Amino acid sequence: MASLTAAVQTNRSGSVSASNKRAGTMTQRRFRLLDNTVLLCLSLVSMVHCASADGKTLVLLDNLNIRDSHSIFFRSLADRGFDLTFKTADDPSLSLIKYGQFLYDHLIIFSPSVEDFGGNINVETITSFIDGGGNVLVAANSDIGDPLRELGSECGIEFDEEKTAVIDHHNYDVSDPGEHTLIVADPENRLKAPTIVGKPTNKPVLFKGVGMVADPENPLVLDILTGSSTTYSFFPDRPISQYPHAVGKNTLLIAGLQARNNARVVFSGSLDFFSDAFFNSAVQKATPGSPRHEQTGNMELAEALSGWVFKEAGVLRVGAVTHHPVGERNPPAAYTITDLVEYSIVIEMLSEGRWIPFDGDDIQLEFVRIDPFVRTYLKKNGGKYSVQFKLPDVYGVFQFKVDYNRLGYTHLYSSTQVSVRPLQHTQYERFIPSAYPYYASVFSMMGGLFVFSIVFLHMKEKEKSD
Repeated sequence: MASLTAAVQTNRSGSVSASNKRAGTMTQRRFRLLDNTVLLCLSLVSMVHCASADGKTLVLLDNLNIRDSHSIFFRSLADRGFDLTFKTADDPSLSLIKYGQFLYDHLIIFSPSVEDFGGNINVETITSFIDGGGNVLVAANSDIGDPLRELGSECGIEFDEEKTAVIDHHNYDVSDPGEHTLIVADPENRLKAPTIVGKPTNKPVLFKGVGMVADPENPLVLDILTGSSTTYSFFPDRPISQYPHAVGKNTLLIAGLQARNNARVVFSGSLDFFSDAFFNSAVQKATPGSPRHEQTGNMELAEALSGWVFKEAGVLRVGAVTHHPVGERNPPAAYTITDLVEYSIVIEMLSEGRWIPFDGDDIQLEFVRIDPFVRTYLKKNGGKYSVQFKLPDVYGVFQFKVDYNRLGYTHLYSSTQVSVRPLQHTQYERFIPSAYPYYASVFSMMGGLFVFSIVFLHMKEKEKSD
């Protein structure tokens, strides 16, 4: 009986310990599941933070009323995913760089009359921001201050003096008060680059502001919107006493710049160009018989310009690059002269937030040592571009180089270095067709010597017999 009681107690203690082990195991599993859940939540939060960090844009205004008068433009940016931070241009807390890192991806300056930026921002800071790859959209007017004029000079754009305006006595709107400064710019005056100005349209745009001219020695400046042949820039309330700052089609209404590091800058001489009033206004030239348009093309052009300058359009990148001899899959340690080689490259373009295959028919490949030995067009093959060509009969260190630089697109560059060696001694042909005459001369010499030897020996024997 005692042994039975002890056995029962032992079983009970064993079952209790087993249940405790199960409970401990379940608790550990719960903690592990909780840890995994926490890690998943943290990763999701970090991903959301990274996603929200893209497109951070600082908007500098003369006053916060501009936020309301240009609400359509700012709303379109917000709807496209830009995180806008509005501040006055003289805010003492302004900062673009903190601990050596840029706080924003893009900068909008809608403060033409600012005389001194607040905080740590100045013209030198903005140029450093551009040099670091940041994008800037600047809008001015006739009350332009010195900082914007200095920033324009740094980018190859020269604004006219303060209080001047673009004037056109032939291409002004019917609602112009009499100074002929409310300019109607025809679609023909736009840059022929749909990537920058959008799809072709017949809607003219309204412009009221200061004129600009481009530095002729700066090849990076783009004449996005120009005046007509009757346009000039001067003081509206003064008689012309000297040659105007800008005349005719040299008068820039909107200019752009894509730096060599692919940073983009757009200068508009008119702040009103982006306003709700100009977006929703009807437009008609004052000349008799001119057609009336119920809405200007300002909104479409402004959206296209903002999409380009903030790199929503015209952005290219290089994907996979492969090269190998024809008939093989992997590249060798070194190519041999006159090899038949296949080269392919994947090029993608950013469209509506997605990377899609780029459709181009003018992409060239160069096979370069110091100068190009081969230059040929790449053929589109599905989502990649490829070409087959024969290596030159020259050995050395070469590069497969794709250098694609087109108007409105980011500069695309890809370089792959390879070695090309001469033929090994076992790879040469045994008999070269061009050497057949020499082979014939050698064998003819041998045959002649053989015949001569027979004749010579025969003549000796004959002399002895005589």
